[in-house]
Amino acid sequence: MTHGSSVIAELQAGHRETETLLARIEALPVQDLRCRALADELTAQLVRTAVAEETHLYPLVRRRLSNGRALAEQEVSAHTRIGEILKELEDLEADDPRFTEALHRLRAEVSARIRDEELRLFPELARVCPEQELHTLGQLVRRTMETAPTRPHPLLPTSPPAIKFVAAGIGFVDRLRDTLSGRPH
Repeated sequence: MTHGSSVIAELQAGHRETETLLARIEALPVQDLRCRALADELTAQLVRTAVAEETHLYPLVRRRLSNGRALAEQEVSAHTRIGEILKELEDLEADDPRFTEALHRLRAEVSARIRDEELRLFPELARVCPEQELHTLGQLVRRTMETAPTRPHPLLPTSPPAIKFVAAGIGFVDRLRDTLSGRPH
């Protein structure tokens, strides 16, 4: 992630990281065991981003955009679908054919979300939000991603204030589990 940038730049940098991880996975032969570690990195990236967006971005979307409530709910629903796929991937080994199939579904869902955010949501926010507000939010998103969970948690709240209180604690436990198991985070 970049530092000192707007929420839009922060999230776009996260999108590039996500796309890079997806490309690295796709460059490996099907059922290559190295895909498991890359899928874990991708999972951590996607979960941290979802928590940061749900904590900071979507409240802004709801407040600032005329259709913000519907847009935010659409994005949260997409995060739920992505989380379900990530949860499924978590229990599969890279040499399981279901792993490859789940990765394909994940790629399609994530690519659609990135396109939608970058072509529709981000330009709308840039048009209606003061630059300083977007920069302040960028700092908050960056800090949240540093403490957010790294694994999917289907019961994690998806809106403030609950997500703010719960996510950091779960994130601490996830990073501890990751460290003890050698899982990348």
